[in-house]
Amino acid sequence: MIATVESATIVGARGHCVTVEVHVGRGLPGFVILGLPDEACREARDRVRAALLSSGFEWPDRKVTVNLAPPHHRKSGSGLDLAIALGVLVATSQVEATTTDQYCFLGELGLDGSLREIPGVAPMVGVHPTRSWVVPDACVTEAQLITSGVVRSASTLHEAVERLRGRQPWVTHGAPLETAHVVEPEPDLADVRGQTVARFALEVAAAGGHHLLMLGSPGAGKTMLARRLIGLMPDMDPDRALETTMIFSAASLPLPATGLFTRPPFRSPHHTATAASLVGGGSHSIRPGEMSLAHGGVLFLDELGQFSPTVIDALREALETGVVSISRSQHHLTLPARFQLIAAMNPCPCGEGADPSACRCDERTRRRYLGRVSAPVLDRFDLRLQIGRPSPTELLTDNVGECSSQVRHRVIAARQRAFARSGCQNADLNVTQLGEVARVDEHAHARLRHELERGSLTGRGLDRVRRVARTIADLNQCDNDVLSEHDISLALSLRSDIFHHGTNR
Repeated sequence: MIATVESATIVGARGHCVTVEVHVGRGLPGFVILGLPDEACREARDRVRAALLSSGFEWPDRKVTVNLAPPHHRKSGSGLDLAIALGVLVATSQVEATTTDQYCFLGELGLDGSLREIPGVAPMVGVHPTRSWVVPDACVTEAQLITSGVVRSASTLHEAVERLRGRQPWVTHGAPLETAHVVEPEPDLADVRGQTVARFALEVAAAGGHHLLMLGSPGAGKTMLARRLIGLMPDMDPDRALETTMIFSAASLPLPATGLFTRPPFRSPHHTATAASLVGGGSHSIRPGEMSLAHGGVLFLDELGQFSPTVIDALREALETGVVSISRSQHHLTLPARFQLIAAMNPCPCGEGADPSACRCDERTRRRYLGRVSAPVLDRFDLRLQIGRPSPTELLTDNVGECSSQVRHRVIAARQRAFARSGCQNADLNVTQLGEVARVDEHAHARLRHELERGSLTGRGLDRVRRVARTIADLNQCDNDVLSEHDISLALSLRSDIFHHGTNR
C-alpha cells in the first residue's frame, strides 16, 4: 500500500514543500529513503522504527520504501521523522489515510516516541501559510508567527496519532505573545564621554542607514560607539522582522521569547571569520552567514584591518544589492542580506599611528595594513571618521551627553520624513530618486565639482555624499529638495580621506 503525507524541509533560509511517499510491499525486509536525503535525514530509518515500537505500534516485516518528492533539492535534518512515521502507519493500515489529509507534519522523533523541537520551523511552515500543521509542543509559538491555519501540537507520536484519530482532544493554543512590551536593555549613548563628531556621525548613520568606518587608536571608543547604534534605531517593520526571524530560525539560533524579532539584530563576527561564515553556505546543508543574520540590523566588523582581504571584499555584493548569492554544485540560492555595515580599525598594527612619536610601525608596514581594505570597499562607506582619544577632562566629567532615547526620537522623525518622501531610507535611494530629492544648489554644485576634479570623490562617492547630505537635511527638518552647500560640506567632512591611498587607487 502507498501513503502520502505532506511536510517541508529547509534550504538556506527558505522552506520547500516535501511530499513523503511511503510504500510497504513484498520483498526482503528493509528500509530505503530516496529523494536526496542528507545523513541526518537518512538516519530517520532507525529513529522511526524505534519510535513506532516504543509507542506500541507494529513495524512491518516487509520492504519499506520512502520517497521524498520533489527529488531535485536535498532534504536535510530530522524534521521529516513525524511525516515518515505517519506514512508508515497509514501504509500498514494502522491509521486511516483520511486522518492525515488535512495536515502537514513536522518534528523529530526520539527513540522513545517523543516529539522533539527542530530548527527552521518558521520558514518551513511558510511554504503552506494557509494549511494546518502538526508540530512538537516546543515549536507552536514559532509556527503561529507564519501560518494563518490551525497549529496543532503533541508531545509524543502516540499522542499525535490518538488526536488525529479523534480519541483525544487537541490542545487549544492562544495567540502568540505580544511583542510591544518586551524590551531588552541596550547600551546607552549617554555612556560615551566626549566624541561630539562621532556621536553626530552615529546619529546620521542611524537616521539614513549609512555605512560607517571609524579609524582611531585603541581606547578612542570606536567599539563603544558602534555597540550603541542599535539603541538609536527604530523597531523593524513587520515584514523585515519576519524575514529576520526566519533567517535566525533557519540558522538554528535562539529566537526571542515571543518568537519574533522586533529590534534590529547586532552581529559582530571575530576577525578570524572566514568568507563562508560571512556569506553563508556549506557543502551539504546551506546555512545563512553573518551578513544574512544581520539582515535588518547592524554588521559590526571590529579590527577591520585584521580581517582577511578576501573576507572584506566578500562584502561588496551585499552592500550594493542587499542579497548574497550562493552557488554550489547542487544548490543555487539567494539569501537576504540588507544590513548596515559599521567597521572600526586602528591606524596601524601597533595602534599608535595617530601619534608618530609613539608609533612603532614603519611606513611600509602601515601602508600594507591599511591596504587590506581595498579601494572599492572603502568607497562604499558613506561615513569615514578619524577618531582621537577623549581628553582627561572629558573622561572625568560628570556631565553626560544625550541618552539614546533622545537621539532616537530625532532619528525616527528623520526616517519618517525620508519614507514619506521616497518610500525608503536615504541610503537606499536609487539614481532617479536621488535626482528628485537630493538636487544641489549652485554653490554646492561647485564644491562637488572641485572634489571630483581633485580626485577625492568617485562617481559612487558622489552619490553617497548626496545621500548623507539628504539625511543631514532631514535631521534638520528641512523638506527642501535642493541641498545647500552647508549640507554638502557637512557630508564631505564626515567622509574624510582617512587612508593615504585615497579611494581611486
